Amino acid sequence: MNPTNELLSYPIGHAQLPDGPLAPAERTALIQQIAELPTQVTATAKAVGGEGLERPYRPGGWSGRQVIHHLADSHMNCYFRFRLALTEANPTVRPYEEQAWAELPDVAATPITVSLTLLEALHTRWVTLLHHLSEEQWQRTFYHPGTKRDFTLDQALAMYAWHGNHHLAHLKLLLPQETA
Repeated sequence: MNPTNELLSYPIGHAQLPDGPLAPAERTALIQQIAELPTQVTATAKAVGGEGLERPYRPGGWSGRQVIHHLADSHMNCYFRFRLALTEANPTVRPYEEQAWAELPDVAATPITVSLTLLEALHTRWVTLLHHLSEEQWQRTFYHPGTKRDFTLDQALAMYAWHGNHHLAHLKLLLPQETA
């Protein structure tokens, strides 16, 4: 990938997962990022505007509309993965084809406000769960067959805080230049 495509694909860099347990302050900061994401995505979507959200954030990339619907889909999947890891011993989670999901007809036909509302409600519920986990629960795991590895809930928290900010940065690439 050339440097320009890399910067447009990963405007905040690649995810960095912790090797061991997170410190409570690190966890709190990541939970706060997840809590704030829906408001930030909604504000950015409004600033970009309807026509702007139909554009891809990079050549060959998703449109802003697809990014917003993807965030709701992906974070819903992660919330379920947390719940599975908390109730089962190292469950195998189900991967999904993100690109295929982004091309399903509901993505084009559903107003983004539906996914923005879903993201707000989902994150409210998810953050409530996150605030109530014990130290031991943060070390529970799930197995992801796509990556062929186990993830602790600490690692999943770091991944999805990054994931939200990653796609928020994509949406910000669509801002009119005078507001970017």
